[in-house]
Amino acid sequence: MIAQTVIETGHEGHDHDHGATAWWKSAAFIACIVSLVLLLTGIVLDNQWPAFTGVKRLLLYLVAYLPVALPVMVNAGRTVMKGDVFSEFLLMTIATVGAFYIGQYPEGVAVMLFYAIGEVFQAAAVNRAKSNIKGLLDQRPDEVSILEGGQVSRRKAATVAVGSIIQLKPGEKLALDGKLLSDSASFNTAALTGESKPDVKRKGEEVLAGMINLNTLADVEVSTPYADSKLSKILDLVQNATAQKAPTELFIRRFARIYTPVMVALAAAICLLPYFFVAQYDFNEWLYRALIFLVISCPCALVISIPLGYFGGIGAASRNGILFKGSNYLDVMAAVKNIVMDKTGTLTRGVFKVQEVVMQPGFDAATVLPMVDALERKSTHPVATAIHEYLGNQLLLPEVTEVEEIPGHGLKGKVNGKTLLAGNFRLMEQFSVAVDVRTDEIVLTVVAIAIDGQFAGWITIADELKEDAEQAVKSLQALNVHTVMLSGDKSSVVKYVASRLGVDEAFGDLLPEDKVNRVKEIRAKRGSVAFVGDGVNDAPVIALSDAGIAMGGLGSDAAIETADIVIQNDQPSRIPVAIRIGKMTKRIVWQNITLAFVVKGVVLILGAGGLATMWEAVFADVGVALLAILNAVRIQRMRF
Repeated sequence: MIAQTVIETGHEGHDHDHGATAWWKSAAFIACIVSLVLLLTGIVLDNQWPAFTGVKRLLLYLVAYLPVALPVMVNAGRTVMKGDVFSEFLLMTIATVGAFYIGQYPEGVAVMLFYAIGEVFQAAAVNRAKSNIKGLLDQRPDEVSILEGGQVSRRKAATVAVGSIIQLKPGEKLALDGKLLSDSASFNTAALTGESKPDVKRKGEEVLAGMINLNTLADVEVSTPYADSKLSKILDLVQNATAQKAPTELFIRRFARIYTPVMVALAAAICLLPYFFVAQYDFNEWLYRALIFLVISCPCALVISIPLGYFGGIGAASRNGILFKGSNYLDVMAAVKNIVMDKTGTLTRGVFKVQEVVMQPGFDAATVLPMVDALERKSTHPVATAIHEYLGNQLLLPEVTEVEEIPGHGLKGKVNGKTLLAGNFRLMEQFSVAVDVRTDEIVLTVVAIAIDGQFAGWITIADELKEDAEQAVKSLQALNVHTVMLSGDKSSVVKYVASRLGVDEAFGDLLPEDKVNRVKEIRAKRGSVAFVGDGVNDAPVIALSDAGIAMGGLGSDAAIETADIVIQNDQPSRIPVAIRIGKMTKRIVWQNITLAFVVKGVVLILGAGGLATMWEAVFADVGVALLAILNAVRIQRMRF
């Protein structure tokens, strides 16, 4: 089926890219109109002109038949050459040629005509699904304004080299990733994140293809080739998402390979077996019943509407700033029992600020803090940034050597020849540093400091909750999903954050291997798990989970590569949205399966018993397929 091919590959079949012919102007649709007019003419002549018989009648209906039948016959020949004998193309060809053989010309034309109309609408539905996704993500201009030597010239975006400077006018959309050279600019990022709130960027910050400049003229230095931009990667990700099939899709495909030859064998039996059991056997009568049976049994409604349903779910998710790497993950999210979340960067902003500096007797903050800053600069952890911002730019930093990062604990290094430890209190225990304070009474995140084996003091750091974190947790609980927070941060901090958000369970002081063990326990006890984190540092947990969800994946290539699902706008409230989309997609798919089987089953029985005509067969096949397609497309218009 042409529409099925489009869904699966995104490249074959009709061209749905920009500038493609609209479906109502396509050759297939025009052929349907011609065939319909000739069919109606033939039906009128059958009733009004007694002399309309013989060759005249055959020729008119044959001319009506061929425009819609020839493409199907060609496809039938191709599928047979590839070894796929029992395709819907061949079923339609056999059924309609048989109808002509027994003189049922109008019905033969009608079956093929309505099948062709169904194909047109199927292709249009797929076209709409693909166009919606591409329209959401890829609206980059073909040309950009390049600033060179004080002069502005227009160039094709695909030919612009890295290092070139783009001049972006208010209202223009950026075509390539780059770095903002202007002091500041405000951008609409809705095409990328689904978030309509303007995003203000400062000089030196990254700006991405797809963002729209809102207010002032802005200069952007190109940092990535056109084909390698994050938007291109995201677009490829979404368009190829259906390569990973959901279990329901895989089952239907396997089912169709068995179902179709069985139906052909039953149709042959309906035609031939009565010869041995019926006294007044009429070959044409039983052939007619067999042909009706063939038309009804065609699995079009299943093989097109189910992939289209999943494709619609992926498109709806994209419109809400959620990228699914495969339709199978829609099923996972529909059935997920537990959402396990990291704390920092998932439920909190990951923007730390120093709250308090406490030094032990004999140690001076003015001396110790620059040493800690110098060591922390060797790390990319948000805590390091907080310390650096607290101290400001230091002109002269101490010399740092032998830096060692101890996962889940902190940093160790030589600073000005002295051994410096900076991390949590477990790091102090590991190196046998005596700590004479009640660590359990300190609620906030702590960076403990030791110099040459002596405890020097600590820095308390606080993170800020995301605005929608509490609502996200409530929405998940309303969906009967168990929420768990896992963090390497102090247990007191983790429990404090969990109590504010209403998370069901929270565990702190966890090393990466501890998180893996906790997830294993949760899966064994409560069922399927989706883990939400940064997609990189928590790779072992993501690999273990049924679905790995990366927060803020828009700015991280590694997150896009690692995670199964990417939340583009960094909002935890999108997690319950992903679950609702998964549930609705699965509901629509099973509605279509039920509709197809029930209607086809009833009409198949009627057809085999001689109680249904070709017209009922057309409804059972094409009518059900169209209803299923309309139902599948419905998800693209829903609000979640």
